[in-house]
Amino acid sequence: MSVQSAEVIVIAGPTASGKTDLALDVAELLGGPEAVEIINADSMQVYRGMDIGTAKQPLGQRRGIVHHLLDMWPIGHAVTVADYQARARDCVDAIRSRSRIPMLVGGSGLYIKAVIDDLDFPGTDPEVRARLEAELREQGTFALHRRLVRLDPAAAERILSTNGRRIVRALEVIEITGAPFEAQLPADEKTNTEHYRAVQIGLDRADLADRIALRVCRMWEQGFVEEVRALEADGLSATRTASKALGYQQVLRLLSGELTEAEAIEQTISATRRFARKQRAWFRRDSRIHWCDAAEQALPERVLSTINQWPSNQ
Repeated sequence: MSVQSAEVIVIAGPTASGKTDLALDVAELLGGPEAVEIINADSMQVYRGMDIGTAKQPLGQRRGIVHHLLDMWPIGHAVTVADYQARARDCVDAIRSRSRIPMLVGGSGLYIKAVIDDLDFPGTDPEVRARLEAELREQGTFALHRRLVRLDPAAAERILSTNGRRIVRALEVIEITGAPFEAQLPADEKTNTEHYRAVQIGLDRADLADRIALRVCRMWEQGFVEEVRALEADGLSATRTASKALGYQQVLRLLSGELTEAEAIEQTISATRRFARKQRAWFRRDSRIHWCDAAEQALPERVLSTINQWPSNQ
C-alpha cells in the first residue's frame, strides 16, 4: 500500500500510550521495510546510552524497519530544536527521495511541529544566555519559572518548572526578540504554515496513569539504576539536558543519597504523569490531529484507513 497525499505520517501522543508498537504495526500494513522508514521524535532518545529510561526500542524489535535519529549525540551535547529540525528534515527528504514514506513518531510536540510546520527559531545571544544560566545556578529553576510566568504565562504553562534549560531559552528569546516566547509557537491550523503535508495521528488511552506506573517499575527491573550509574561515570550529572530527563534526575538523586529507592520510583512516576498531562494539552491544541483510543479493536487498520482517506477527512 502507499500514501498518495501526505508527505509525512505523524504518530504522536503522551508517553506510554503505545505509539511505538502502533507505528510498527501501521508501517507493516503500509509495506514494511521496503515502504516505510521511521524518524524518532523523542527529545531524549537522540542520546546514546539513554535506553531503558526513554523506552528506546531495541534494534532486534524494530521489525527490520529503518529508524533515524536514535543515538545521535553523546549525553554531553545540548541538543536544540533547531539542531533536530535540520536533521529530521534531511531525513524526510532523503526517505522521500527513495520513494519511501517518512513516519515521524514520538511525544516531543515541539520537535514534531518544528519538522512539519514552518517554524523559525531565533538565534542565541551568548551574553544573555550566560547571564541567565548564572541566575539559574544562583536562584534555581523555580525562581526563573516564576519570572517566566510574569513575562509569558502561556509559555510557563507549557514548560515544567524544573526544566531549567527550556526556561532559560524562553527567557532568552523574550529578551532578544521583545516578544513572548509562546507567540512563536502557533497552536492551530489557522496560524500554522505547513512545511510538509502531514497526516497526524494522535494516540491516547484512559489507563495512561496506570501504564506509566507499570513502565517505571519495569524500568527498575530492567536495570535502569545501572544504566544511570554507567552514564554518571561518563559525566551525566554535569550535562545541561540529559541529566534533567524524567527518571534520570531522580536516579541521580538516589545515587547521591538524596532519595531512597522507593522515593525515586514514586517521584519518577509522579513527574512522568505530570509530563503526560502537558503532552496531552500540547497535542490537543492542534485540531489537525486525528485522535485514536489505544483500546480500540483493529487499531492499526483504523489508523491505516484514516491515513488513506486523508485529506478528505480533514
